[in-house]
Amino acid sequence: MRRDAIFYTIFKRVPGLFFELVEQPPAEAASYRFESVEVKEPTFRIDGVFLPPTDATSQMIFFAEVQFQRDELLYHRFFSESMLYMYRNPSLYDDWYGVIILQSRSLEPENTTIHRSLLNSSQVQRIYLDELGSPDEQKVGISLMQLTIASETQMVQEAKRLIERVQQEQITVLAKEEIIDVITTIAVYKFANLSREEVETMLGVKLEETRVYQEAKQEGREEGLEQGLELGRQQGLELGLQRGREQAKLELVPQFLALGMSMEEVAQLLNLTIEQVRLASE
Repeated sequence: MRRDAIFYTIFKRVPGLFFELVEQPPAEAASYRFESVEVKEPTFRIDGVFLPPTDATSQMIFFAEVQFQRDELLYHRFFSESMLYMYRNPSLYDDWYGVIILQSRSLEPENTTIHRSLLNSSQVQRIYLDELGSPDEQKVGISLMQLTIASETQMVQEAKRLIERVQQEQITVLAKEEIIDVITTIAVYKFANLSREEVETMLGVKLEETRVYQEAKQEGREEGLEQGLELGRQQGLELGLQRGREQAKLELVPQFLALGMSMEEVAQLLNLTIEQVRLASE
């Protein structure tokens, strides 16, 4: 299971969760959109970018990196890709901010000296999920993200408590339905080997009522339709080839008959019926 994939899925669905982590979120945080952007010459793909709305007072772009395994080139890649994107889009933004989310401090690259001025600046924030404290004491958004690093046993208990908390408390940052969706999304990632009924029983929710289930259902329909279309194309191609071969055989019938062969001999040679040979000769 790739936990960074969970985060990017969550950020795509609910961009506002990201700004629960940011020390000084912009006033337009709720209007940002999360994208994966490509930077050409050379080509880079940055998975986590939060783009400001066009009418924002300050056009600040946020670069996010989620890391759950050691990578000694983490900061080389993060800063070079971010700066290259800014270089390729010099007139779109007037400021930038970087957020690096790590499972634990132990995943820090061994040598960070070369990037010390950026890492220690006011434009970069490093977050260690295992140092955020008890999930019950955090904002709902942060508690959601902490679910991704919980063990399977802990995740079940923490998810149930979080669902109860969401249903009882007055939540203002996110809609309760969105929070339940995020919890079920994490559960689906973590317990991919369980059936829908088992996940429902485990969390005490109905997956049919959540967006993650509806989206998966729709994706299944679309995938089935695509497979059906592909099968149809293949069958159509095979049928076309078969008819083409039969037509080519029929066009040879008069030539073989002209050589003195009988209808029976032509039918046997071309694997046709006597009736097909007779019709082709007329």
